[in-house]
Amino acid sequence: MKRLLYEISESWKIAVAQMQANKTRSMLTALGVIIGIVAVTLMGTAITGIQKGFDKSMSIIGDDVLYVNQFPWSRVDDWWNYRARKKIRTEYADRLNRMIAATPNSNLLIAVPTSSILRSVRYADSNVRNVFVRGTNADYSIVSTVDPKEGRFFNEMEAKGGANVCLIGYDIADALFPTGSPIDKVIYINGNPFKVIGVGARQGSFLGLFSLDSIVTVPLPAFQRYFSANSETDVLVKVKDRERMADAKDELTGLMRRLRALPPEKKNDFDINEQQAFKSTLDPIKNSIAIAGLFITGLSLFVGAIGIMNITFVSVKERTKEIGTRKALGARRRTILLQFLIESTALCLVGGLIGLLLAYLMCFGIGLAVPSFPIELSLGLVMISMLVSVMTGLISGFAPAWSASRLDPVTALRYE
Repeated sequence: MKRLLYEISESWKIAVAQMQANKTRSMLTALGVIIGIVAVTLMGTAITGIQKGFDKSMSIIGDDVLYVNQFPWSRVDDWWNYRARKKIRTEYADRLNRMIAATPNSNLLIAVPTSSILRSVRYADSNVRNVFVRGTNADYSIVSTVDPKEGRFFNEMEAKGGANVCLIGYDIADALFPTGSPIDKVIYINGNPFKVIGVGARQGSFLGLFSLDSIVTVPLPAFQRYFSANSETDVLVKVKDRERMADAKDELTGLMRRLRALPPEKKNDFDINEQQAFKSTLDPIKNSIAIAGLFITGLSLFVGAIGIMNITFVSVKERTKEIGTRKALGARRRTILLQFLIESTALCLVGGLIGLLLAYLMCFGIGLAVPSFPIELSLGLVMISMLVSVMTGLISGFAPAWSASRLDPVTALRYE
């Protein structure tokens, strides 16, 4: 064991000496590994960032909320058949709540109606177009993931009375009130006055499609008074236990069929959507991106490994007499094999460390340029990158190290 440790330490010393003696060649050889490690690290960071962004977007719609809609969230071919369905009505929420209360051991907690439409919002000389205006009741705070950053949500009295009050999104507050607090100020939604009583905390965009900070929430009766024409209505249903989401969905489907008075032989004329619908649609896309990225990074590492193998073969040829001398003096095959394996591994480790440094600087730059993208160089990814570097060195250096260890000392000493 002591002899093996001594051979390993001596091999490291020789590897360091060889890299110092051939700095330019070593750096050019390590360039392939540097590029490969940068690619591996950046791709892993990008995939992790995409996953975090996706999870953040999914958390916004809630993993314990079911959405009763006219249309499914997934892609459909017979769009006109879905368009012909009866619309979802806000009164379904009250009727569902009565059914839920009358159902023993129900998996559902509460149903909340929402109606929405796009309108412009104005305060003084500032105007924001295409704002998502949502009408709902006081129970919306139970199913929503939005917490007021400032102020409060409207209470039950304000909701039932249809008071002209509203909770505005973070971006709306920033656009209309860049220098002061919007609380107790009066904004105009499509020309109708509403008093701001709260500002939602920043949430970001949902899958990059639309900003969840550009929403104005008002009491449902006030919404129906001003904006009911051409509005879209949904019912959000909170589930008691997210682990029993499938049972809750089946229960809600049965309740909605009763509300719609659908006979057993007729198909549903509504859809119950959930977070999983987006996941099942987007997971294949994410997996395809990951596979393509890993293929590209694997290709770059393969090119780097070939370069190291080639240079190691050249090094074996250059040092054939040295190998013959060492073997003539009693060096074992294992010793020669270890020497060249460690030389190629050391070269890859140096390339890996430089690649990690470059990847860190690039990640830092991307984070400054695109603050909204969740980019982070994790310790696990660093460890994987270094492991990849070591494995690349061992694999690419094995063939030339094996050929060096099997050289006949007499032939090696005669080599010119």
